[in-house]
Amino acid sequence: MYPPAPHAALLAAVEAGFRSLPERYVGAEAAFDATWRIVLGDVGHTWEVRCTAHAARVRRGATSRTPDVVIGTDATTWIALRCGELSGIEAFSRRLLYARGNLDLAIAFEGLFRLEDGRRPLLRIHDVHLPGRRVSTLTMGDGPDVLLLHGLGGAKSSFFDAAATLSRRYRVHALDLPGFGASSKPTTAPYTARWFAETVLAAMDELDIERAHVVGNSMGGRIAIEVGLRNPERVASLGLLCPAVAFVKRTYHPIVRLMRPELGLLPHRLAREKVAGHFWNLFADSDGIDPSMADVVVDEFQRIYASAGGRIAFLSAARNIYLEAPYGRNGFYGRLSQLEPPALFVWGSHDRVIPPAFGRHVGRWLPSAEQVVLDGCGHVPQVEQAERTSDLLVFARADDARGPLPVSGTRKAA
Repeated sequence: MYPPAPHAALLAAVEAGFRSLPERYVGAEAAFDATWRIVLGDVGHTWEVRCTAHAARVRRGATSRTPDVVIGTDATTWIALRCGELSGIEAFSRRLLYARGNLDLAIAFEGLFRLEDGRRPLLRIHDVHLPGRRVSTLTMGDGPDVLLLHGLGGAKSSFFDAAATLSRRYRVHALDLPGFGASSKPTTAPYTARWFAETVLAAMDELDIERAHVVGNSMGGRIAIEVGLRNPERVASLGLLCPAVAFVKRTYHPIVRLMRPELGLLPHRLAREKVAGHFWNLFADSDGIDPSMADVVVDEFQRIYASAGGRIAFLSAARNIYLEAPYGRNGFYGRLSQLEPPALFVWGSHDRVIPPAFGRHVGRWLPSAEQVVLDGCGHVPQVEQAERTSDLLVFARADDARGPLPVSGTRKAA
């Protein structure tokens, strides 16, 4: 007899891993019901996994059931995921797998099963329940706590690359802010910086986080600043990536004031090409962005915006950002001068949304902050220049016991 071919041995290992999934299932919340179709192209086989609150069922091949998620990868990567040698976030960041459908469920799959040796999963996506709202959270890694807050219209998926890097040394929590991603979308919420900051602080309480480094992009950066202003003792440091600071020239102020968020109650959709165009406009060099990532992000935005709650959250948050007063009583920049936690501002040289010129206002009112301009970068540095951005988050590397590194001034990243 001939020895089994490598392909046959690999397929046997994959089969064994799938068969063991039901006994390693950790369960889910009541009423949970999701189906994954997993395609391993190199061995030419497909598996379907359906999970409910208390059980997981696995079958080889595909049924007529429409899956919530399709995951495609190769057998070697899949085995590495099941053995805990690689997390799903790392595999996604390294483009070793693709996902179509509900991206949250794609990443959540890993956290639903103990590893083959009985260890807990490398990551988990779970809900933090707060009064009147629910916050979907990705948690991974061990060490000092780091919070990651996404921008307007985004979700925690925009921080997957950063989470993969930082989780090697820290316990990372990437949040879907209420109204976005997989979190609840209350139609009566104010969606102001204060309300979001209160939500973040309440989530920290539920997650048993006394103090954390807080990193935010765009709207998330504005919320991070608000957390630092209201409860500085809870913030070890701030990493602010193209934060949505107050607009000094608000040319369209009267028009925006008349645009009521309640219009989101009226059913409507944004054309896919319009959403895709806005996505590509966020970057300085679109050639450096994986087109498959664009498909995932656009699909996710359209799915969320299809709900009345998602539309109201987007319109209300956008309106509040634009209308925030820069000066005067309770104006943004006067309050910014009172910010106590050390802050790093990262701007993109080609950011069309929040241009780096805003750094002049920050420098005037908060001269102690460090400011960095990333050459050839747009509005989402943690995606477009993930490695350089992670390297700049010196505060996230600072040990809580020693405190953040003292920095000041403005410079360009090397």
